[in-house]
Amino acid sequence: MKTSRGRWPLALISFATMLPFAAGAAPARYIEHPATPGAAALPFSDAVLSGDTLYVAGHIGIDAHSGNAAADPATEARLVMEAVRHTVEAAGLSMDELVSVTVYCTDLALYDRFNAVYRSYFRGHYPARAFIGAASLVRGAHFEVQGIAVKAPRPASQP
Repeated sequence: MKTSRGRWPLALISFATMLPFAAGAAPARYIEHPATPGAAALPFSDAVLSGDTLYVAGHIGIDAHSGNAAADPATEARLVMEAVRHTVEAAGLSMDELVSVTVYCTDLALYDRFNAVYRSYFRGHYPARAFIGAASLVRGAHFEVQGIAVKAPRPASQP
């Protein structure tokens, strides 16, 4: 019997990607705009919970009154982190369960100002993070934050 060396890895990857479905895993839960004022018509979810993993869409720091990003970068940083926190908590997780965060910023000189706000949202270890320069962001934002969180195992109930 002839075998092809290159087919086994592909077959294993294909099988592994189907395991959650074969095991009757719960369907993805879509978190619909809990933190974005006036976002009902936007064509995306603020987050998707698939199994124990939460994929948080990009959030910006929107001023509820104007519908645009806050003019002050420190205020905007707080608003964007509050939006992320609200979305993560709406899915039943905490900020300390974020494992990866990406921050897009239109002015890299704001790095320290963003960090001053960012660090106050975590109690334990910080998630892995990238801080990436962007030419522009929607609604005049300075920052856009997206992330991935994984539910930490909960201790078993004591009898």
